[in-house]
Amino acid sequence: MVSPTNFLLQTFLWLALAATAFSLSPNFYHNVCPQALPAIKRVVEAAVHKERRMGASLLRLHFHDCFVNGCDGSLLLDSTSSFETEKNARGNLNSVRGFEVVDQIKAEVDRVCGRPVVSCADILAVAARDSVVALGGPAWKVRLGRRDSTTASRTLADNVLPSASMDLPALINNFKNQGLNKRDLVALSGGHTIGLSQCVIFRNRVYNATNIDTAFAKERRATCPRTGGNTNLAPFDPTPARFDTAYFKNLVKERGLLASDQALFSGGSTNKLVETYSRNPDAFWVDFGKSMIRMGNIKPLTGKQGQIRVNCRKVN
Repeated sequence: MVSPTNFLLQTFLWLALAATAFSLSPNFYHNVCPQALPAIKRVVEAAVHKERRMGASLLRLHFHDCFVNGCDGSLLLDSTSSFETEKNARGNLNSVRGFEVVDQIKAEVDRVCGRPVVSCADILAVAARDSVVALGGPAWKVRLGRRDSTTASRTLADNVLPSASMDLPALINNFKNQGLNKRDLVALSGGHTIGLSQCVIFRNRVYNATNIDTAFAKERRATCPRTGGNTNLAPFDPTPARFDTAYFKNLVKERGLLASDQALFSGGSTNKLVETYSRNPDAFWVDFGKSMIRMGNIKPLTGKQGQIRVNCRKVN
């Protein structure tokens, strides 16, 4: 028989877990500041209209934030005497961008709300969704109520962010460590249907890979020499400013830009899903939205944990 003390302890633990699981809600700011989400959308739409690539950049900020100790805005913090910024990690250095737009969003949201009530972590989650929609992609209900971290870890970012050279088993394991499955891996990789990559990231593939379309490799080499031109850009698919299924159609033709892209369609367990998404945009859109919600649920700080930063780049 369970003792009353043990029963109460188990009940408390269950309630604590339940509170964490259910504390994020699409309606979190409805009463506190109903103008918050429209304000985020306005700034994102203006930024994407000014530079289409910004949509992919804002989506990537949310992804790279969530994979490092959860969706807590830690990626936005600049270095201090206590920690080195995650912006200097291998997967981020000279690569992640859009921080000025996040600053603009924060300033506008705090203005319409009258005070800092919306976390930087939530701003990243909403901006990712609004960026996808601005480029013609699906909408989903972003769960809100995250709070901001008071620290960051470049070392952890170095260790956990997926690399462009990973094969399928490594990618599956990387996502599994975040509580995400193979469907999440393929759907979220589909975010590469927008945006560009630097020559230094895809050079090895276009010169040395065997599972690559010859004409495609030649085309990419034209703007990515064997030496130099590291920051030269190339699109992940032919329509980098439109959220569509061209990314998956490319993979089926062995035209994936990164080794980690083509790994999804190289005779492994994700082939069938890539084929499905390449033929069925609706299936991709539905799964992408679900996987974005799942990724957004990675280890959020809620309740009295963390803080609501006044400046997204600094701890209060």
